[in-house]
Amino acid sequence: MSAKRIVVIGGSAAGPKAAAKARRMDEHAEVIVLQKDPDLSMASCGFPYYVGGCFDDRNMLLSTPTGVIRNPQYYLNAKAIDARTNTEVTAIDRENRTVSFKDLLTGNSGKLDYDRLIIATGSIPKMPPVSGTDLKGVTALKSIQDADYLRRVRDDGKIQKAVIIGGGLIGIETCEALRLAGIEITVIEMLPQLLTFLDWDLAKLVENHVRSKSADVITGNGIAAFLGENGVLTGVKLANGTELPCELAIVAIGVTPNVKLARESGIRIGAVGGIEVNEFMQTSDPAIYAAGDCVEVVNRITGKKVLAPYGDLANLQGRVAGENAVAGNTVTFPGTIQTGICKIFDYSAGSTGLSESAARSLGYGDIVTVINASPDKPGYMNGQLLVSKLVADRKTGKILGAQCVGPGNVNRQIAQWALAVQGGLTVDDMVNADLPYAPPFSLAIDHGIAGAHIMQNKIKGRLKGITPREVKAKLDSGEKPFILDVRGPDEYEQVRLGIGETLIPIGALRKRLGELPQDKDQEIICYCKISLRGYEAALILEANGWKKVTVMEGGISAWPYPREK
Repeated sequence: MSAKRIVVIGGSAAGPKAAAKARRMDEHAEVIVLQKDPDLSMASCGFPYYVGGCFDDRNMLLSTPTGVIRNPQYYLNAKAIDARTNTEVTAIDRENRTVSFKDLLTGNSGKLDYDRLIIATGSIPKMPPVSGTDLKGVTALKSIQDADYLRRVRDDGKIQKAVIIGGGLIGIETCEALRLAGIEITVIEMLPQLLTFLDWDLAKLVENHVRSKSADVITGNGIAAFLGENGVLTGVKLANGTELPCELAIVAIGVTPNVKLARESGIRIGAVGGIEVNEFMQTSDPAIYAAGDCVEVVNRITGKKVLAPYGDLANLQGRVAGENAVAGNTVTFPGTIQTGICKIFDYSAGSTGLSESAARSLGYGDIVTVINASPDKPGYMNGQLLVSKLVADRKTGKILGAQCVGPGNVNRQIAQWALAVQGGLTVDDMVNADLPYAPPFSLAIDHGIAGAHIMQNKIKGRLKGITPREVKAKLDSGEKPFILDVRGPDEYEQVRLGIGETLIPIGALRKRLGELPQDKDQEIICYCKISLRGYEAALILEANGWKKVTVMEGGISAWPYPREK
């Protein structure tokens, strides 16, 4: 019996992982990888950090954890995989189970037959439908060649001004990389906020942080044209007519699944534009599997098909495709809850599951949200602020999603909430979660558990919360609630909102109730730095007869608007 031949199209993330898994499953299989680019297994998520100078050796993007470069010779010697770079697949013949390819260096063409085929063609960067995209100085950050170009630009030190089109993950990470090199940066985002996986109130905190690093941010405005002279970029024109001079423009408005080969061969393409696969990563052709950015997968919360172009998911999908291509459909990829995180200078922002805006757009009518601000660990261990937002189903208490931003350990928070969402846990499950604790790592009551406590109090009616955004809307509409700041005088002198608040420290509140509106139906909004004392103040007021007392969730730490000081 002849050995099974597994052919993999694509050598970035999902493809090499699928090939390696296929080899582990069958030592005697013939495994061939066909890669159009000159490099293999590129750590594309590391491109912004190479551009930013976090490390200087670009080969680190192509190396194993032990420092061995993953080139064709490595795959042949270490894994007995025939990995061919600079080899473009031009067609798939499903009937005869062959792929046609072209050697981009020699121009020679050929065909390979396969027993099982794995498509891992990835994605291609979106480009805005405007003039000037071919100007020198306009680029994306999708390939290692793009990263090489931007690193040269950074190291040359000749570029003064750059514009980044798109305020998503890549855009924000590239903003940091180039701003740290001293380049003046303007981030342009067509939507009303950066990082659309966050709700506006947390995204605004991120925007404020980006601005604090002397980068400009323009939201709610798209690009109308790239401007140039003699084939060289000189600026960009925005949709509102504003022209911004620049010598460099990075387009980071997202990616599109690369499904050209699949579509031309008659493989079914799904409703959201990716290759349609089942839980086995099997396409509409039983002999063909697909994985990575080119496929669409199921959102585990909603059951809907989504595009999820994340490096970690590509690797997981590749493992499933590789095993099933060899062993039959024995393992599954259950889908995604769309967890993501990015670094923004000395800040991080992450999300898992559904945001409030996503939940409401999907028809989750009875949801409850909570904003929590607190350190990631004790102050004496240099604790750093975290601001998080939880989303839950009010009736069942089931956690639907979580977001977290700040200089603290966002990754830990998002990781634990991702498992909670994936495991179908409720708020009540999380209030007593047995998480690791020691002062160097966390608070005795972890930030996330504290968020669950607040959510539980809100569901049970013990806490009547109001978001900073809702407070601002009330004030802008002319409403005049009594606003009570219960911090200490020293704190008030250092930082204050300037929204007509009255300062009565929590320690003096019981003795100074007479200074509050004596109409017990008057709306009172309480807050402090993080609103723990604000919550305690609300309980005091309610116990003394005031009926419309709310707590501004997250306190001053979650206030996304300008302050008096």
